[in-house]
Amino acid sequence: MTRDTPAPGRTRVVLLFGGRSSEHAISCATASGVLGAIDRDRFEVVPVGITRDGAVTLQPDDAALFALDAEQLPEVRDNGTRVRWPETAGSRELTVTEPDGSSRLLGEVDVVFPILHGRFGEDGTVQGLLELVGLPYVGAGLLASAVGMDKHFTKTVLREAGIAVAPWRTVRAREWAASPEAVAAEVASLGFPLFVKPARAGSSVGVSRVDAPEQLAAAMAVGLAEDVKVLVEAGVVGRELECAVLGGRDGGAPRTSLAGEIVLGADGFYDFESKYLGGDGAGLVCPAPLADDELAEMQRLAALAFESVDGTGLARVDFFLTDEGWVVNEINTMPGFTPISMFPACWLASGLSYPELITELIELGLETDR
Repeated sequence: MTRDTPAPGRTRVVLLFGGRSSEHAISCATASGVLGAIDRDRFEVVPVGITRDGAVTLQPDDAALFALDAEQLPEVRDNGTRVRWPETAGSRELTVTEPDGSSRLLGEVDVVFPILHGRFGEDGTVQGLLELVGLPYVGAGLLASAVGMDKHFTKTVLREAGIAVAPWRTVRAREWAASPEAVAAEVASLGFPLFVKPARAGSSVGVSRVDAPEQLAAAMAVGLAEDVKVLVEAGVVGRELECAVLGGRDGGAPRTSLAGEIVLGADGFYDFESKYLGGDGAGLVCPAPLADDELAEMQRLAALAFESVDGTGLARVDFFLTDEGWVVNEINTMPGFTPISMFPACWLASGLSYPELITELIELGLETDR
């Protein structure tokens, strides 16, 4: 069996992207951004794409191939290759089988950078796999990934840590099917508008705003198409702000960025199109105008939320600033990471460029003791 020869003096990084979730295209767009910006003098990239069906494939090192296009969302195509992880925890060598059935060794890798969004990647499943085979990786560990992916448990953990969260009610599909009228009456007590969200999805996939009771059934259908349970949240009146977090170096405290703000359009809803496809529903402002004491409190709460879920690597903490103070909306352990996303924008405003941010995350992954 032949073996690829790693580039001497460079760290070998497996860029793992795509995946089985509804956020497949956003993961591909993130891969495009990283492939185009990573420091090639320091890192050699092995692009490994997971198809929508879960096939693990070796992909071209071509940023343009996965760029976000509103007319044709990017996708990992099944090219017939199959990448196999190490069979023992003592090896860091990957193997690829070609479409003709021949195999070759890809050589040892140093670290995996999983830029998977949503289920089957951001939720602890891939993190558990990588720990089983003994490969270092970038980002949150198994526990933080699982907690951060499930909005119900995120809120439960944050509330226990003394952090204010929006009032909510979790509804399972079987409960809604059995008693829709009773559930509707109960969630109406939260007040309108309501937001219906799949418990384990991101990038605003499956999220609906409900302004009146007659809109609830349609919103539940959209949300439950993505997950077996949804959160029905009370609308919170306030500015929508976000803070990016990086893990501390050498066991130090988490580091927090300047604030970014989502400025909503007329419909008051920051949806998938607004985030990624150039829609006019919202704009991003970074750094956001805040008083010094407001920023300090936001950063304190962001670091507390990060540590409350046992965060490592990176996270983005989403807030509302209300008349009564800060309310945490979500924590994202693999936030949007395209060059135009809020997480890189917050760090750029804080003095860390996109290529520098990629380098920092890889180095954090290499030093993190799992």
